[in-house]
Amino acid sequence: MDAHAMHIANGIVDGPVSAIFVVFAVAVLAVCVVKARADLDDRLAPMAGLVAAFIFAVQMLNFQVLPGVSGHLLGGTLAVILVGPWVGALCVSTVLIVQCLLFADGGLTAIGLNITNMAILGTAAGYLLVAGLLRLLPKTPGGLGATAFIASVVSVVIASQGFVLEYALGGTTDLSLPWIAGTMAGTHVLIGIGEGLIAATTVATVARVRPDLVYALRKFRKPVVTPAPTEVVA
Repeated sequence: MDAHAMHIANGIVDGPVSAIFVVFAVAVLAVCVVKARADLDDRLAPMAGLVAAFIFAVQMLNFQVLPGVSGHLLGGTLAVILVGPWVGALCVSTVLIVQCLLFADGGLTAIGLNITNMAILGTAAGYLLVAGLLRLLPKTPGGLGATAFIASVVSVVIASQGFVLEYALGGTTDLSLPWIAGTMAGTHVLIGIGEGLIAATTVATVARVRPDLVYALRKFRKPVVTPAPTEVVA
């Protein structure tokens, strides 16, 4: 067991469960590819590349949580705000695959587990929170920053609990499940705060300089209703 690997290492979750989550991850990412085609345009495509590069950089900062499992910044909420849920999930997945194949960060047999937790659960939770919060908070750089912070903290914790579920289904060590859940949640609250500060600063800056590049401001803005012209009767 490699205690220094990022993400989930090989052997932490047994083969059958790992295989199930590979199939699940592939199926969800296939849906993301189809849905992302409708979102991609001249503004979103280059932004997606920048987001993936930024996530790759911040995920290199990791913290040991359990033997063979580490915690780190995820970037799912940041991706959702800047490029949307479908493209965002693909950005995070691409980063995870590159890290696994080129840098041995995370086990190859655990790639489905890692994609499920970080690219799917984390991004989905971030999307739901962002969509809900932007209906309550002002759609300004400050409101967007607050949204990014709250959604980042919650989505990171939710993503960490995905591992708890996977471990409950096929864990290969004798660690206590309640202890794992508590340790993962507690550690990732702190990680989520750090991620939230980075995400809030980043999206607020982009929104202030180029609001047209922020997916959330374009997609979650309430449509402007133009009153119908009144007929003038001569």
